[in-house]
Amino acid sequence: MRLFVQAVRSGSLSAAGRVLGLSPAVASKRLARLEERLGVRLLQRSSRRLALTREGAIFVERCAAILADVDAAEAAVSAGRDEARGMLRVSAPVALGRRWVGPVVERFTASHPAVAVHLSLTDAVVDLIDGGLDLAVRIGELPDSRLVSRRLADNRRVVCAAPAYLRRRGRPRTPADLREHDCLLLSRQAEASVEWSFEEDGAAVSIQPHARLLSDNGEQVHAWALAGRGLQRRSIWDVADDLAAGRLVEVLARHASRAAPIHAVYPSRRFLPAKTRLFVDLLAAAFAEAEAAQRSAEPATTPRRRARR
Repeated sequence: MRLFVQAVRSGSLSAAGRVLGLSPAVASKRLARLEERLGVRLLQRSSRRLALTREGAIFVERCAAILADVDAAEAAVSAGRDEARGMLRVSAPVALGRRWVGPVVERFTASHPAVAVHLSLTDAVVDLIDGGLDLAVRIGELPDSRLVSRRLADNRRVVCAAPAYLRRRGRPRTPADLREHDCLLLSRQAEASVEWSFEEDGAAVSIQPHARLLSDNGEQVHAWALAGRGLQRRSIWDVADDLAAGRLVEVLARHASRAAPIHAVYPSRRFLPAKTRLFVDLLAAAFAEAEAAQRSAEPATTPRRRARR
């Protein structure tokens, strides 16, 4: 099981063998014995890459959870249960990751010298199992029922623009006004439709904004907003400093969009490795500290501010 899971994560059977201290020949024989015992092919192998079969995709998810439970069970009864060690793989959105998660990673590795951390910053929602990740920080809905989560912070999405854009085009007063404005969209695909959700007179309203500038990278969308190219909708955690400094101005504050709390998510399992558990604890403490500091700040710039209804 360890060889199979490591091969999927490494993308190579020989690389998995090196991690586990096995020669390529031994690794190949062990995988062949596993497939023979199961009576199915788990991996399609070529000279360049490995590809999971349908059965392999099912098996790797269960194997990863089983192996995590085995490791955690051993750690739970050992003297080193609270000692974090090994590689911790974390995914986070680009802006949130750079500003909030990255500094926590730095603090964590300073306190736990036996841990190495790989922080992947991407605005795409990465599958934890397929990506070989220990945890991810995500904003908004959590549709994947295979994962367990821990709430890190309250959050809301704000629509904002540079003062120069608002002087040139005026302020939208209602969500419907957005159809007459240039909006900057975070979208995975150029043709994909994107909806912004609001509340108007107690009812949910969804608007499909007009956009000429779209990107799959939130930092690029933010740069366009600062340059006065249009309105963006972002997490308050991403734009609080710019709102406080006047580089951006919030609009439609009375039309509260649906809450989008920040969570840490990780594969569902009974035990967590010490490295994951301790990192999530530190991450939660860091967000709690930031929220406490922001509660004393000007309401218009704090992530805990609630829009009037």
